[in-house]
Formats: sequence, structure tokens, C-alpha cells
Amino acid sequence: MKKYLSSIGINSKVAFKSLSNSSYKKRNNVLRSYIKLLSKNKKKIIKENIKDIKTCKRKELIDRLIIDENKIENIRSSINEIYKFKNPIGRVIEKWKRPNGLLIKKVSTPIGIIGIIYESRPNVTCDVSSLCIKSGNVAILRGGSESFNSNKILANLFKESLKINGIDKNCIQFIEKKNRKIIDYLLSNMSDYIDVIVPRGGKNLVEKVQKFSKVHVIGHLEGLCHIYIDKSADFKTAEKVVVNAKMRRTSICGALETLLINEKVLKTHGVKIINSLLEKGCEVRVDNRINKFFKNQLKNATALDWKTEYLDAKISIKTVKNVDEAVKHVLKYGTMHTDGIICNNAKTAKYFLNGVNSSIAMLNVSTQFADGGEFGFGGEVGISTNTMPPRGPVGLNQLISYKYEVLGKGQIRN
Repeated sequence: MKKYLSSIGINSKVAFKSLSNSSYKKRNNVLRSYIKLLSKNKKKIIKENIKDIKTCKRKELIDRLIIDENKIENIRSSINEIYKFKNPIGRVIEKWKRPNGLLIKKVSTPIGIIGIIYESRPNVTCDVSSLCIKSGNVAILRGGSESFNSNKILANLFKESLKINGIDKNCIQFIEKKNRKIIDYLLSNMSDYIDVIVPRGGKNLVEKVQKFSKVHVIGHLEGLCHIYIDKSADFKTAEKVVVNAKMRRTSICGALETLLINEKVLKTHGVKIINSLLEKGCEVRVDNRINKFFKNQLKNATALDWKTEYLDAKISIKTVKNVDEAVKHVLKYGTMHTDGIICNNAKTAKYFLNGVNSSIAMLNVSTQFADGGEFGFGGEVGISTNTMPPRGPVGLNQLISYKYEVLGKGQIRN
């Protein structure tokens, strides 16, 4: 294992030098070739994906795992969006002149070698590979065992597109060994090769990575998303936003998990919205005040519910006095992912948006829009809840670093 991973690390270093010397046009053409290869190999991809679905032991992962013709077209569309973006490398972010005549430029550069550890979603292989090559970065991919066959063929097709365009195929390397100790070694013994680790998966994976990684980590533990319905909220807006935020796709990190309702609209808004959720097959867990409207027939929420990311058709609902109490609840139980308010009062909205510490704060919109593609990034490596940048969806322009170029005319410092 040590020899295998060291070889991958060395190959990545060599590939990064090669990539640094390649033109933007060449890098971009890799994406165009990949789009064509995905279409050409559609049947092979689906065949490999079916192998994964048949052997997957965790039923809750199936929804994330499936690749059909429609999904392949969505992936191709996403990569095409990334293809259209301007070159993020070599861009002058800022420049200024000093009194002594020095011209200082802040110029965008690639980060280097990015390690991605992810579970279940094969499309991550495509998104990450495309975003990394476009931004001049090299990627080492460690996908979950449940999507091994899907990831392998998608990674190999990308390597083929690199080769077609005369770029080192090791710019994208997929770890083909399933040994669980691989992750431990990546975190603790690959700091000479990997510049950043991005974990995409469940709480246990991300927690482990953040605890043991010897390199910088971009990631989030959980997506415990909240929505607060203010007393000024329009009922129809509140109903459609909440139902979509919870029930469109319950397994994604942007799905609503806790609903907070202002006590003054509990009867006019809250009860009807809860009934709408129940009609959609959602299990609701409520506080005592809400349960009285339902003759105590609903499940009572416990302290644990306010801390739980269900990733399922379940939701916890709480009554609050005002926006201040809602913000305090989010600050206590939130995970700095995505939190929103439904409200028609500008002052209240501003208080909430400024008060929560979320990487994404929303007004009158479904939390399911917490996604790099929906932000216009084409795709994402993941969503970061770090307090240090990057925060939120990590797309093309978040996969860059920068350097300072200082231009002079023989100046010396006294």
C-alpha cells in the first residue's frame, strides 16, 4: 500500500509540472473530449453502474448511486458549463503602485494537488476532474467502494481525454484499491504530495478527515439546514418553499432538517404547512405547543432532534417567539451549512441573514439551491462550512490560490 500510494504521489508531482506548462486551450479541450467520450460510452457506463447498484448493501445510497441516460446528460451539461468559463489562472485579482514606484500584482495560481475522498456519488468523479483540470490542479480520487465500478470507468475516460490532448494522464488518478487503510495513509503520510484534502460523504468520514489529516481540509461535517418562518411571511411562499426544501430530495446536504415557526403564524401558516408535509409522506416531530393543534397525535421532538441531520423524509419543527430566538437556535444547533428565512420585512430579513453564521444564508428560497451547479459554478468539489475561505460551494474560482508579483526598476530598501 505504501509503495502504491507513494507512486501515485510521485506521479501527481510530475503531472502537475506537466499541467503547469500546458496551455489553457489544451486544458479546456480535455473537457470537450470528455463530454464526447461520456456520450460515446454511455452503455458501458450504465453497465458498470448496474454492477454497483446490485452489490450495494445500503439502500439509502441507491438514489445517489444511480447513473442512467438522463444523469449522464446532466453530467455532460454540467461539464459544458465549466468548459465555457474563462481561464481562472493567471488572472490579476488586484494591483497597486507603491510610493517608491513598486508595482504589486495579486495573481491567481493553482492550489496544486488535491485529494478527494468521497462516497456514493459517481458524478463527483466527473465534476472534480473537470474543475481541477480547468483550474490547473491535479487530483487524486478515492471514491467509495459502493460506487467503485462507476468511478473507475468515469476516471479512466477522463484519463483518455487527457491523453487525446497530449496532457499527462496522471493529472487525474483514481485509487483502485479498496483497502480501508488507504484513507488513513492518505491523511497521515501523503503531506509531501497532497496540498488540500476535500472529504465528501457522511459525518463519520468528514469528522475522521478533519481530525487526522496533516494537510488543510475543505469540508463540512453535516448539512443541518434550518428555515425560519417569520410573522411577516406570505403563506403560499412559505408552504411551497418548505415542502420543496424538505421533500424534493431528502438525501442531499441542502435538504431542510429543522423548521422554526414564529408563534404568531403558528395557526395560520404552521398547521397548514405541517399538514402539507404529512400529505407528502414526511414524518414530523414537533414541540408540545404545536402538538396541541394535532391532539398530541404527532411525535414529540426531543433535544436530540434539534441536532439531527435526518437525510430522510423526517423533519423537526419548533415554535419560536421572534427572529432573535430563531437566530439563537440556528447558532446553537446549526452546522454553518445553509439556513434560510421566509419573510416580507426587510429589517427582519437583514437581522437573520447577518445573524446566522451559515456559509449560505437564504431569503425566501428553498435550501435545495445550496449547490454549485445552481450557483452557476457548473459543478462543485463540495460545500465548505469552514470559517476560513473557501466557504459554501467550492467551484472553479474557489480552487485557486494566488501569489504576489512585485515589479520594480532597481529599487533597494533603506
